Amino acid sequence: MTLMLTLQQLNAADPAQAARLLDGLYEHSPWIVEAAWAQRPFRSLAHLKHSMVQVLDDAGMDAQLALIRAHPELAGKAMVDHSLTAASTHEQGAAGLNHCTAAEFARLQRLNDEYKARFGFPFILAVRGERGTGLSRQQIIDTFERRLNNPRHFELQECLRNIHRIAELRLHDKFGIVPVIGNRVWDWAAALAQFSDAPDLQQGQLTVTYLTEAHRACAAFIKTLMSECGFDSVSIDAVGNVVGHYRSHDPVAKTLLTGSHYDTVRNAGRHDGRLGILVAIACVDELARRGERLPFHLEVVAFAEEEGQRFKTSFLGSSALVGQFDMAWLEQQDAEGVTLREAMRQAGLRPEDIVKLQRQPGDYMGFVEVHIEQGPVLNELKLPLGVVSSINGSVRCTAEVIGTACHAGTTPMARRQDAAVAVAELVLAVEQRAARDGDSVATVGQLLVPNGSTNVVPGRCQFTLDMRAPTDAQRDALVNDILKALAEICARRQLLYTLQETMRVAAAPSAPDWQQRWEQSLTTLGVAVHRMPSGAGHDAMKLHQIMPQAMLFVRGQNSGISHSPLESTSSDDIQLAVDAMTQLLAQIATEY
Repeated sequence: MTLMLTLQQLNAADPAQAARLLDGLYEHSPWIVEAAWAQRPFRSLAHLKHSMVQVLDDAGMDAQLALIRAHPELAGKAMVDHSLTAASTHEQGAAGLNHCTAAEFARLQRLNDEYKARFGFPFILAVRGERGTGLSRQQIIDTFERRLNNPRHFELQECLRNIHRIAELRLHDKFGIVPVIGNRVWDWAAALAQFSDAPDLQQGQLTVTYLTEAHRACAAFIKTLMSECGFDSVSIDAVGNVVGHYRSHDPVAKTLLTGSHYDTVRNAGRHDGRLGILVAIACVDELARRGERLPFHLEVVAFAEEEGQRFKTSFLGSSALVGQFDMAWLEQQDAEGVTLREAMRQAGLRPEDIVKLQRQPGDYMGFVEVHIEQGPVLNELKLPLGVVSSINGSVRCTAEVIGTACHAGTTPMARRQDAAVAVAELVLAVEQRAARDGDSVATVGQLLVPNGSTNVVPGRCQFTLDMRAPTDAQRDALVNDILKALAEICARRQLLYTLQETMRVAAAPSAPDWQQRWEQSLTTLGVAVHRMPSGAGHDAMKLHQIMPQAMLFVRGQNSGISHSPLESTSSDDIQLAVDAMTQLLAQIATEY
């Protein structure tokens, strides 16, 4: 039987011994392990991984390119002539690359040649994938083809990120580490993703909008899963939230609230929102397996609606809990003319009971939410987890610039009142102003020239503005400067404009003590602490209005892309998120 390496053995080894113990983590590049050794003793494998990441980040472009070029091509010459390292042989074999059909093999050779000609280095992909059990050959080919369109600087970093993932999996093999709970959560997310609205289901896409048949199937799945994982009670409330309770022995104890949403955008990924629900369920599952009770109650809520895809209002599930569900919303209609009230009735819900769902702040300790990042920051930093410092406040507007439509051939440039050019100038001003703050963001997401024609100078241009920042003061300064720029541009160009504010949401700073608890959890796990604002909205924003809240982000793969089928995270990062939440619960238990 092979004896697995332990962290104690590794920390006690001398440099030569350590190099032998960790041989092969980075393909033909032992210098990374040797340089990382200066940071011993390592508190955890996460600490060791981050140390190696830092070594490579600091090594410079030449060393990074040399590392990439030390890797073999997928299904390339080294595989054919059996000159791969043992680790590469195992990995490419696990992905079935040694059993390619003739057509698949030919396609991979063409892709290898195209990629190397375009970028000057071989294509690197962690073929064991996010769950560690291997990508299919078709998934590998699809990823290969997609990444061929990336810019060179981006693709270089993508190769390095995949190299670190390969090293992570090899390191786990040496230590006999299997992310059992992370794999379980990964599989739950995959099972939950089987439910999708028609016709998206037939197209292989994931779309779950509020109170559709697929949405109700998701609620039933989550309810059953909670029951199987040891919750004391599970119910679906009047707005469609799935609510599970894991109770303390003390009936008058306070409650910690956690959870996220299970509805999706159209053609979504499987982790947005759902990850926070499933991580919390996994924590309860482990508590129940051990027969352990906390000194406080734990309430997990799978919020029924956050995205606002079917009706015009978002955050329906969490709005009900904070007493802000506007009963006038019940008369809103979806695209088919079905009112929200009718949809609720058809789903077996009782809209008249929504007012009973409001939580009393005095009964609760706070709200915590785990969420996939939905952005590239953690991926670029090569960190598995991040602590949210604030959820950005935002303002959205719709606007129109009005000029004069005229003949594109006969109107001199100096005599035009071109509405589209004015908006184009504003788009650049928006980009420049937001960039000044570092963590502010602003976007012109829609542009429309009504009745536009190739040979007509645009007389009207409609557009949207989305402006966000971590504090309300910073957001308001951003908004004021952008609207001032709009007024100045239109005045200088002798144009009119209309502007309507369609949404204003306050920022939700994390409660300092709760944020500190997340940070302490990461420190205990040996994970480097990175604080970051959330640019996206979350249910935590609503709960923030009646109780303290703090969020934990989990790194997304594929450059952190979200609201897309490419949205993903690894089962190893999920495992760390479960471990972090377990640490958080233990901390609170000692403080209670």
